[in-house]
Amino acid sequence: MKIIAMIPARYQASRFPGKLMKDLGGKPVILRTYEAAVNTNLFSEVYVVTDSDIIYKTISNSGGNAIMSKKEHECGSDRIAEAVENIDVDIVVNVQGDEPFIDELSLSKLIEVFKNDIKKEVDLASLKVEISNKEDIENPNNVKVITDVNNMAIYFSRSVIPFHRDSSIDVKYYKHKGVYAFRKQALLDFYNTPITPLEAAEKIEAIRYQEIGKKIKMVETSVEAVGIDTPEDLEKALKFIKNVQ
Repeated sequence: MKIIAMIPARYQASRFPGKLMKDLGGKPVILRTYEAAVNTNLFSEVYVVTDSDIIYKTISNSGGNAIMSKKEHECGSDRIAEAVENIDVDIVVNVQGDEPFIDELSLSKLIEVFKNDIKKEVDLASLKVEISNKEDIENPNNVKVITDVNNMAIYFSRSVIPFHRDSSIDVKYYKHKGVYAFRKQALLDFYNTPITPLEAAEKIEAIRYQEIGKKIKMVETSVEAVGIDTPEDLEKALKFIKNVQ
């Protein structure tokens, strides 16, 4: 089974423009992420897929694999799908470009899903983390997920799901983490399908997979990744780097 990692990397970011090229302990954030993905030894190959000449050259000049997107893309899945179309691969893992401290354990759990899926019933695997704070649960920026008894995703929503009607019953809430492992065909089917109605309403790409009948296995993790979304996040990451060096 050939397993590769794809790191979608846009230069523009609304909250923190150019964040992937910011210096993080002597190297740009995107290069740190790329090297961390390679160092997990989980993947046959690691690629950065980008719309930016600067990011492309940064990875290429460091001896890494970079692919230039041919089209404009609305989401990471589309960017990855275009890139893998002509690559011989079974499983593609989407690694977030702005998370340089890769959670190797969670990624290995996603890969394990496919190694154990003898009948090939799972199309995608993704991560969920339990949340208990009322503010986190009600925050529409946190995508919630509910699953069946086998941890297959039933639905994703920015609303509070499940609705806690009977307060005498203990309810657990899970936040979806946007880290995916895909079968190549699931990615291509997503790419060749226009935005679906519920996806458009919720602005959650995972829903498109569900609307076209793809099965998503959720894997629970307790690790909250350190993402770089703001200048403050970058400061925290710099301190972290100094502490481990």
